[in-house]
Amino acid sequence: MIKAIAVDDEILALKIIETFASKIEGISLEKTFHKQSDAEKYLRKFPVDLIFMDIQMPNKNGLDFYKSLSQDIKVIFTTAFSEYAVDAFDVNAIDYLVKPFSFDRFQKAVEKLALKSSTELQTQHLLIRADYKLHKIEFEDIKMIEGLDDYIQIHLKNASKITARSSMKNIMAKLPEKDFIRVHRSYILPIKAIKGIVNKNIHLEDFIIPVGETYKDDLKKIIGYY
Repeated sequence: MIKAIAVDDEILALKIIETFASKIEGISLEKTFHKQSDAEKYLRKFPVDLIFMDIQMPNKNGLDFYKSLSQDIKVIFTTAFSEYAVDAFDVNAIDYLVKPFSFDRFQKAVEKLALKSSTELQTQHLLIRADYKLHKIEFEDIKMIEGLDDYIQIHLKNASKITARSSMKNIMAKLPEKDFIRVHRSYILPIKAIKGIVNKNIHLEDFIIPVGETYKDDLKKIIGYY
């Protein structure tokens, strides 16, 4: 199921997206927003797969708003202006719908996402925005992920770190469950990197990580001991 939200300052435009989305199996329009600030607050707590995004809005251009998001979320732009199309595809938009668009055109845009998602099921990397650009991080290069309040820090095998605005819940949803495990409210680890557990501490090659009480049962199921 594709989880989506819509952001548009025109209430009628949001109603049209709601109506069209309700007719398509496999997509759930979770919420609509006419203020970008409200959408941003929602995304910090609730991960989604897709945003239907208007471009010309009162406070911030929709393209700029999308670029500012730290989460890896797909976007379909919905706008009355065709001149932004090139810029939209520069940020890898799934599609660009010029208002007024038909249901058939809307459905084709969603089908593009479904096709792209099925192709990416075998992906071996993480895409995340940080430092004003999109980073492609191979899963095998991740040593651990550390939670820092509203940010995460990804420790990489080349000794570098990438700090991005995201919650641990959001980043965990983007990682393959068979390869990564959350062991503490502040730590996510690659399963194969775990060398052993001594006195409620996980030993990695370069780190010793405490096991959170909430996560010890999950760890036992995966590792087989605790």
